[in-house]
Amino acid sequence: MMALLDRVHTRHIAMMQRTLETLQTLIHTTPIAHLTSVTDGPDGWCALEILCHLRDFDEIFKARVHRILQETAPVFTMYNHVAMVTENEYRAQDPHTVLAALTASRHDFVALFKGLTPEQWERSGTHPENGEWTVTDAAMQVAGHDLLHIEQMTRVLAQAR
Repeated sequence: MMALLDRVHTRHIAMMQRTLETLQTLIHTTPIAHLTSVTDGPDGWCALEILCHLRDFDEIFKARVHRILQETAPVFTMYNHVAMVTENEYRAQDPHTVLAALTASRHDFVALFKGLTPEQWERSGTHPENGEWTVTDAAMQVAGHDLLHIEQMTRVLAQAR
């Protein structure tokens, strides 16, 4: 069983690194005007808003993992990801600054995951909607969350070109 979990961890960490590389390519090869000109619907997000969301939630997920490692059974708070778009003025932010912050956060997050013991991977906290949330769940959620929003971003950018 441990060998299977080791493979799950390794693959999700690798996915976190690859999705960051994909985002870097998308941002560096897209004209800045295209990053804000199209959304994925009337209430949807532009590519820059998606990037800001990924940056902010990378920090949120990482903070949750730190709490799991430092506390006994922490209970997490919910974040209103829709409100964060306007409250944090995502559309007004510089995409290269946002990408640099996400890159730094992701490198720290990957290093954190790579240094964990098997026991640390099994530690957990409680998510208000999802219940028990282990460090393994965190790695899987980050990788899946990235893929979801990369698909969204590529769909938005395809409309802008």
